[in-house]
Amino acid sequence: MQQNLQNKKGLVQGVFDQVFDKYDLMNDFMSLGIHRSWKKNLINMMNPSKKNNLIDVACGTGDIGKLFLDNTDKKNSITCIDPNKGMISIGKEKLKDYQNINWVISSAEKLPIKENSFDFYTISFGLRNTKNLDESLSEAFRVLKPGGRFFCLEFSKIQNENLDFIYKQYSKLIPIIGKYVVGEKEPYEYLIESIDKFLNQEELLELMKKNKFEKCSYRNLSGGIVSIHSGWKI
Repeated sequence: MQQNLQNKKGLVQGVFDQVFDKYDLMNDFMSLGIHRSWKKNLINMMNPSKKNNLIDVACGTGDIGKLFLDNTDKKNSITCIDPNKGMISIGKEKLKDYQNINWVISSAEKLPIKENSFDFYTISFGLRNTKNLDESLSEAFRVLKPGGRFFCLEFSKIQNENLDFIYKQYSKLIPIIGKYVVGEKEPYEYLIESIDKFLNQEELLELMKKNKFEKCSYRNLSGGIVSIHSGWKI
């Protein structure tokens, strides 16, 4: 399933080239810090053990990887993947005390990873930015071990009309905040448009099933501003 907006030549890469050095700061501004709670919810839902390994795709600066290691064993081996070199460089510096993270520059659609390699696959606020959803989900399935579990934390569709109205009014302010904090508003205009055009909860669930995941489900957070989708490789 191609995503038209993300397939505009150089668009997504250009967006993250503009914001990578203030990515974490803007996440805090835009979500009022709530993104940290959403990510902790994902790890709690995962409930990993010391024996599990993780691949975190579209890892950004490594928030999910850090939470995973802090909640299991800092000696665990994890792989953090992102297509943006700047984002990876920030992550390496931020998590320099964690010596067991394998940082890889790659897109979600074609991972340089052997099949059946990981217990968990996570992608947080990244699936929406891929050029092809089917290819990304197919790769997630391929690199998971049998019995492995897929998690996607992503912006979704609010199901309360009043909250949806408030959120849409607030969204109009995000490019202005971006202009003030980062010096650029265009990346955040892309952000709002990409959220608006992305699949709803049930559509993503069906796409996961189409790509062989079983026992698929989702959990809304903050009234559906974001949701966590989960599926198993059986």
